[in-house]
Amino acid sequence: MPEIQKVSVALTGEQITALKAAVETGEYATTSEIVREAIRDWQFKRELRQEDVKRLRKMWKQGKASGPAGPMAFAELRREARKRLKETTKLRAHAG
Repeated sequence: MPEIQKVSVALTGEQITALKAAVETGEYATTSEIVREAIRDWQFKRELRQEDVKRLRKMWKQGKASGPAGPMAFAELRREARKRLKETTKLRAHAG
C-alpha cells in the first residue's frame, strides 16, 4: 500500500456536513475515504480530458493538413453523418 501522508484542506461548512452525514449513515467508513474517492474520480476525469485534448489536437492537425476548405453539399454531408450514426448504433447494440 502506498505511503499515506496528511494534508490540510479547507472546506465549507456545508461540505463538512455532507462528509460527516455520509459517514454517519454508513455510506463511508471515514471522511478520508470520501476524499480519497473524490481524488480518484478527479484523476480519472483528468486523464480522460487529457486524452480528449490529444485526440482533438490530432484531429486539428489532420484537418489543417488536408488543405483548404472547399464548397460542401450539405445534404450529402447530412446523409453521410446519418449513415455513420446508424452504423455506430448497430455496433453498440451488438456489443452490449
